Amino acid sequence: MDRDTVYFVSDAHFGLDADEAAKTAKFAELAAEMRGRATDVFFVGDMFDFWIEYRSVIRRDYFTVLHIMRGLVEAGVRVHYVGGNHDFALGTFLEETAGVAVHRGCADAELQGRRAHISHGDKVCKGSLLRIADKLLRNGPLQALYRAIHPDIGIWGGGRVSAASKRKYRGVEIPQKTLNRYRRAAEALMAGGARDLVIFAHTHRADLVNFAGGDYCNTGSWLDRYDYAILRGGKIQLLRWGYSAS
Repeated sequence: MDRDTVYFVSDAHFGLDADEAAKTAKFAELAAEMRGRATDVFFVGDMFDFWIEYRSVIRRDYFTVLHIMRGLVEAGVRVHYVGGNHDFALGTFLEETAGVAVHRGCADAELQGRRAHISHGDKVCKGSLLRIADKLLRNGPLQALYRAIHPDIGIWGGGRVSAASKRKYRGVEIPQKTLNRYRRAAEALMAGGARDLVIFAHTHRADLVNFAGGDYCNTGSWLDRYDYAILRGGKIQLLRWGYSAS
């Protein structure tokens, strides 16, 4: 089978639930397809519900997913990780140990003749208070202080806060006005012809819109809907694992 496809997946929030067997199993199935078809895979943020990177400790419940990602790299797939709002504190582990290219803000790439902008999109609708909180959470010295806490405590505490915020919105439909803001943000990024493909995530709502200047795609959620997107022959498509194209 020829490699001819770029895959985009986001918002799995691995580590959120005590029993994630089904979600992980479906991810392994998708990865098996990727190994034979993918030239590139972009994980568009929040694949992990809470990521804090210690010098010598990685969460044991992330092992299977990290092993799958490393398996893609070993199969010759170019794997990219774009940080989200739950997994922005990325250190060197993914790049140095797993062989994954890390993009801490966004990724701009030419893919199959398309000029693509790929980012998690959490800043599109962030209010002033959330922006302040975001700056504090991303502050290097503060992160270093947090890592000084014993990993068992730090991972437990951070995981509880992260999980509480995600459960609040799980299964909640995103207002149309929010979806429209994402669409306008994507269209603005395409203005002037610098880009003709914009990929966002974060909303947990899959969305695909064709504008005069290009295509906007939101990758939806792997948390419970198993959404993902592919680029094949220069055409972006939204899919749901186990179902036909949307």
